[in-house]
Amino acid sequence: MFNNNEIEQQVAEFLLQIKAIKLQPNNPFTWASGWKSPIYCDNRVTLSHPSIRTYIRQQLTVAIQEKFGSVGCIAGVATAGIPQGALVAQELGLPFIYVRAKAKEHGTGSLIEGDVTTTGKRVVVIEDLISTGKSSLQAVEALRAAGYEVAGLAAIFSYGFDIAADNFKLAGCPYVTLSNYNALIKYAEEHQYVTDKDVAVLKQWRENPAAWGQIASS
Repeated sequence: MFNNNEIEQQVAEFLLQIKAIKLQPNNPFTWASGWKSPIYCDNRVTLSHPSIRTYIRQQLTVAIQEKFGSVGCIAGVATAGIPQGALVAQELGLPFIYVRAKAKEHGTGSLIEGDVTTTGKRVVVIEDLISTGKSSLQAVEALRAAGYEVAGLAAIFSYGFDIAADNFKLAGCPYVTLSNYNALIKYAEEHQYVTDKDVAVLKQWRENPAAWGQIASS
């Protein structure tokens, strides 16, 4: 049975333990978007830790089966969703494909890679991380345009931004994640990864990350 609360805390523990997630309220990171952020997440780090990699693969598999039922294919989102998706596809014994950020500029010009002629048309998309959901939903739309029925999306971690929830709802794409920002901060606070002052900063950032970044950089 997919016990979400227990899994949220376990995944949060793993991500902090191996520094796949780093918390630096006093020395913010700069995201590719230009946002200043007290948190940085790189779930590719999990691939270097076999026991954690296995746990994530197994829990994504359970979440998919319980949330979306029977599917015929797993699709990873380039680039970080590719290895996670391939692992899940192997666990489920399903075909695997992946979606590029943009079509190749040479050769076949493919946007979706894999043997699309042999895959089942009901697909679950795998991501490592959800922020605004933009890149994930670009992959969803590419799959739909290619004739796939997207049952939904599964990811390791979500920042839990309202804009992401709105974007997924607008796109008609349900999603499930193993852990999320609130669960992470709860675990980090209880296990003294951060101080009470740090928690206040982290919660403030979560409320309005774009505005927080402007303040932090001024």
